[in-house]
Parts: sequence; C-alpha cells; structure tokens
Amino acid sequence: MFEQGFGDSAVARHLGVSRWPVRGLYRRWRVHGMGALVGKPTKSTYSFEFKLDVVRRVLDEGATADQLADEYTLSSGKLVQSWVRAYRRHGEDGLKPKPKGRTPGGGSPPTPGDMSDLERLQQENLRLRAENAYLKKLRALRAQRRQ
Repeated sequence: MFEQGFGDSAVARHLGVSRWPVRGLYRRWRVHGMGALVGKPTKSTYSFEFKLDVVRRVLDEGATADQLADEYTLSSGKLVQSWVRAYRRHGEDGLKPKPKGRTPGGGSPPTPGDMSDLERLQQENLRLRAENAYLKKLRALRAQRRQ
C-alpha cells in the first residue's frame, strides 16, 4: 500500500490497527524499500566509534533518533535511544562491546572430588555441627513438652 502512495495513517486506518507500529514500518520502508519487510539474516554489530559519533550527534546537535536511524540505515530509532541511554548511564564505557560468555568464577560449587582433604573435612565439620545443634534443640523441645 505504501508503494501506491498511501501514508502510515491511511494504511493503519485501512487495516484497522494502531498507527504507531505502521508508522515504524513506513519509516523503514522509506529507507529500505521492500527489504524492510524481510528480516536480516545476521545481527548487525556497530563499532564503538560509530556508536559514539551517533550519540554525540544526538546530544550535541539535537538530531532525533529516528532521523539518525534513517540517515545511517539503522533498524530503528530505538537502537539509537538505547545507545544514548547507555552513554548517559555509563559514559563511553557503556558503548564499548561487552565480553561474551559467562563471567569467570561463577558456576556450581566444587564437587567432593575437586576439593582438597582439608576443605572436605571442614565442610563435614560444619555439617556435623549443624546436625548436633538441631538434635540438641529437638531434645530441649521434647523435654519442655514433658514438663
């Protein structure tokens, strides 16, 4: 319908849906043509310098996120807004790529086979102390009930 000259409002009315999703699709269609309707095969990645340049244009020049998304053929203005938000929260570090994968040091506790004898004995000692404290409390409650 866009190719026939209809704008976002007319298409939304014709389809009986809200204008806002159609408006975003219309913007992408103006930039990408029919390619806006096809998903990208891979996720785009952007360099730190590129993100910083776009964010500075928003903050210094007052350009809108949608304008810059159209100019740089980004997927949407929401991407630019997320970069600006990250920059405001964390400075330039917020725009740098994050390391992939899990952080080292996380994960499950060591299995008994991985622990040294000393660590294993310390854990067993803690468990036995807790068991003794529990049994002591149980005896005290039973004795109190008998009286």
